[in-house]
Amino acid sequence: MNPHLLKGLLYGLVAQILTFIQLQGPLKWPSFKAYQNWLPLAGVPIAWLFMRSVQEFVIAFDGTIWPSRLIGFAVGILVFSVMSALMFDEGLSPKTGVCLALGMLILLIQLTWK
Repeated sequence: MNPHLLKGLLYGLVAQILTFIQLQGPLKWPSFKAYQNWLPLAGVPIAWLFMRSVQEFVIAFDGTIWPSRLIGFAVGILVFSVMSALMFDEGLSPKTGVCLALGMLILLIQLTWK
């Protein structure tokens, strides 16, 4: 697999996980709620990770930007699904399951269609 694609996926995955924690953390942990005014500062390193992810995807896909957006969307949906199940014990409704499957289809198309 293309090393730029792997780096893009890694940066994007870490950024999505940190974003989930940043945004949903105050709903889960009282300490996050107590320091909610400081949480936006976490957006700076998270934004850097997203920017690096996009840069790596653009290199991997010969300068095109659409794949980075669609892969980022699919990775974000996957991370949200897993994290909401782990942190909030939320399962998937049939409607959400179908949407998740469609997100995975988008990811597969972007990664395999030449």
